[in-house]
Amino acid sequence: MKSKRPTVFFDNERVDQAAIVVGQRAACVERIKEQAAEVVLLIQDSTSFDFSHHPETTGMGPLENQQMSGFWTHNTLAVSPDGVPLGVWDQQVWVRDADQSGQRHERHERPFEEKESYKWVQGLPDLKAATTVTQVVTVCDREAHIYEFFDAVLNADGHFLVRASQGRSFTEDGIAVFAEVADWSVQDTYTLELKRRPGRPAREAQVELRFGTLTLRQPNRANTGRETLTVHIVDVREPDPPPGQEAVHWLLITSLPVTTLAQAQQMVEWYTYRWLIERLHYVLKSGCKLEDRQLRTQARLERLLAVFNLVAWRLLWLTYQARQTPETSCLVALTEEEAQVLYAHHHQTTRLPDTLPTLHEAIRWIAQLGGFLGRKGDGEPGVKVLWRGWMRLQDNLDTWRLFHPPQDVGNA
Repeated sequence: MKSKRPTVFFDNERVDQAAIVVGQRAACVERIKEQAAEVVLLIQDSTSFDFSHHPETTGMGPLENQQMSGFWTHNTLAVSPDGVPLGVWDQQVWVRDADQSGQRHERHERPFEEKESYKWVQGLPDLKAATTVTQVVTVCDREAHIYEFFDAVLNADGHFLVRASQGRSFTEDGIAVFAEVADWSVQDTYTLELKRRPGRPAREAQVELRFGTLTLRQPNRANTGRETLTVHIVDVREPDPPPGQEAVHWLLITSLPVTTLAQAQQMVEWYTYRWLIERLHYVLKSGCKLEDRQLRTQARLERLLAVFNLVAWRLLWLTYQARQTPETSCLVALTEEEAQVLYAHHHQTTRLPDTLPTLHEAIRWIAQLGGFLGRKGDGEPGVKVLWRGWMRLQDNLDTWRLFHPPQDVGNA
């Protein structure tokens, strides 16, 4: 008979998803302190979990259309200024109301605080806890191009770096931001590394860089008490993309000062880290396979998601920390027992060395368990092979414990 313990645990109303996330945020603050960095990035993004293939699961709502059923989540990932994930800062979960889905005109008339887009503000809880430690910059895609959101971040002593959306902002003179920036002179050209995305391979882009300052006027719908807002603009565009490839064009709006070329390039680099939260969602879906879990209710799945945050973050952290500090001991990421099992499997020996492998060596060995070949030109392993390798390592660890049980010291 199959064990019901996991179902009982996640069905327990005392297991609170929000409380689990609050605990993760507290651990995040401690890692931020350990980093002692001048800046921490809080990267936000939303995704949906589709359970249309499990129609018996209760508590679900519409997704992109009425035929798709599941729930939504909005996540905030803390990242160091050099691109190392530090943990999940926040996670909101909600189910859309089927009766209100698609009624765009009614959504437009609601106050900002009652709209789904208020998630961008709610994605920064306890911001003061971070701003007392370091400077906080929230990094978001075009959906967060909202005047009220900019105002809320500044009121919380934070900063924003947001990709602009066409038609969302106008200058004091009533000129669209994109139209205003189009006439700016090119101030630099350089090579930008683009990560692989669905439908686009990793590649290099030769881009033009423009930057400057604009004053935005408050939209008629907004009521922030801030009639104008002076922001810095960084415009990145690719004039000659490769055949068949979409040209890069990011118009970034930030509250941070951008008066030098180095500052402008820093904004672009930080925006590229937004890719990390997409990888977090990838691990939750393709690694943890949340959408394949049959826990029968949305509430159970919501609690499981909060637990999976730790697994997904740890894999991301392993991937990028190994690239930043490759010579560090692997014990910063693995227990001594995990490191021993990994060494024994890789070298096919039970004789363990006096010095355990570096973090870089350990990560490549774990990736090889997941099918990474490590050939010249393969680059560094990604989260997909690390996930598979990590599962293999845990299986090996179980076997190791059968033959190396802990010593029973009795009452000595």
